This record gives sequence, C-alpha cells and structure tokens, in this order.
Amino acid sequence: MNAQPGVLDWIRGESGIAYQRCARCRAVWYFQRDFCPRCGARETARLQASGRGVVYTITLVHRAPREALRARTPYAIVLVDAEEGFRMMALGDASLAIGRRVHARFRQFGDALVPYFEALEE
Repeated sequence: MNAQPGVLDWIRGESGIAYQRCARCRAVWYFQRDFCPRCGARETARLQASGRGVVYTITLVHRAPREALRARTPYAIVLVDAEEGFRMMALGDASLAIGRRVHARFRQFGDALVPYFEALEE
C-alpha cells in the first residue's frame, strides 16, 4: 500500500492524517512544507490530526481521470474543514452533505491508501 502525501503510517500500525503547525505564528496547514506559508518561519511541527471535521463542499466525479479508476465512478470528493483548523480534499461517502460532521477512515483507492470521510454518528 502506498500512502499519499499527508498520510502517515504511525508506529502503532494505524494510518493517520498529518498536518503541520508553525512554532512562531501557530498557523496550521495540510500540505507538507519546509516553512510556514503565513510567516516564513522554518520551525514547524508535524502532527497527527484527529480525522474529524465538517464537510465544506462535496462533488461527485462521473468521469475518472484515468482508466484504472473508471470502475470506481461515480465517487465523491469532499473538502473538509478539520477540527485542527486546516481544510483538506479527500474521498467521501456520496450521501454526505455540506455542514455534516465527519470522520476519516482509510481505504484503498486505485493503487493508493487514502483518507475516506464518513458521517460521524452524533
């Protein structure tokens, strides 16, 4: 299984969503960088997110970007506002709606292990 950027395999054998926080200005972001995108500081921490958040938007993909994914269509892509303060794009359950609280699981999609958001039971 290949992990995508931002997805960590933790020592305890679980997958998790990685994000970074600036030691100087406390900004948070999802895509790994060597410096803070807000203030430029190089002192950053790499942390594991809770995997919980709220759906910002959702779209259904009906035309796969490559042949290997054609059998998976239609599939949902969601933008999720994570509890930690960053926004990320991932796969999600097609029944999700904007504003719905969600949590991430990890699923095989094509040749990669990716975050997949499902409704959080409340």
